[in-house]
Amino acid sequence: MNDCPNGSSEHEFTIVVFSMSSSVELELFLGILIIYLIAILGNLAIVFLVSLVPKLHTPMYFFLSNLAIADIASTSTCVPKLLFITMTQNHRISFSCCMIQLYFYLFCVNAEVFTLTSMAYDRYVAICRPLQYYTIMRKNVYIAMAASCWLFGALNSLLHTILTSLLQFCHSHEINNFYCDLDSVITLSTSNTESRKIFIFFEVCSIFLVQFILTIISYVFIFSAILKIRSSAGRMKAFSSCTSHLITVILYYVPSLFLYMKTDSEESKEQDTLLSMIYLVLVPMLNPLVYSLRNKE
Repeated sequence: MNDCPNGSSEHEFTIVVFSMSSSVELELFLGILIIYLIAILGNLAIVFLVSLVPKLHTPMYFFLSNLAIADIASTSTCVPKLLFITMTQNHRISFSCCMIQLYFYLFCVNAEVFTLTSMAYDRYVAICRPLQYYTIMRKNVYIAMAASCWLFGALNSLLHTILTSLLQFCHSHEINNFYCDLDSVITLSTSNTESRKIFIFFEVCSIFLVQFILTIISYVFIFSAILKIRSSAGRMKAFSSCTSHLITVILYYVPSLFLYMKTDSEESKEQDTLLSMIYLVLVPMLNPLVYSLRNKE
């Protein structure tokens, strides 16, 4: 981090979470802890089951286990710090820890986006080109797809973390969220961040929005193929094979698109925190439930 004039720069931030009484804070702590443990245990169960049960050694479940790992990592990057703050009332976080949290958060978010798109492509091939499914989705192909998701996520998050670490923070050091969110951190900088904000906006469009559109296009072809199936039982069977992923896509993209595509305002800070809470705490808990309740296997 660059030094500010007159040595005014600090090497730590203050995370502003919620203003509430001690009794409500205890309830919040217990609620978040329970949801966090359910999310971790549920996603770990998916990873272990997919690894141990030969019947589940298919491309769809391989991508699902990758998504579960990303959910575990993303929620574990931010939620333990929130629990620590709620319990101890120590809102401080060092600059280096903030950058580490920012890196792993962006890493997991990007990996999840690309993994969801890969899962949509897998469902497209399975339903629209069933006779060629195992020819197209060979083991080396879907492993390479998953590796690319993690690699792109790592490189993109590294780029943003390095650029953010070069900014100056001379005045306000209060992060209006429960973790080191990229937008919240950049807003605090006294450097000229207009070009950085434009870059982030276009990257969000090029990554999140493009991946979302690709997913939607996949499902347009999928639904078109399903409607051509003559028997109602066949249509239901084909549709049930992709409903879990479709629900996960909706749970993932709706809060994230609201969070990153809206305009900034002072009144929206608590909304940002709530959307981030849904995205990082609630969705990772719901994903294992969605896949387990909607899937006979």
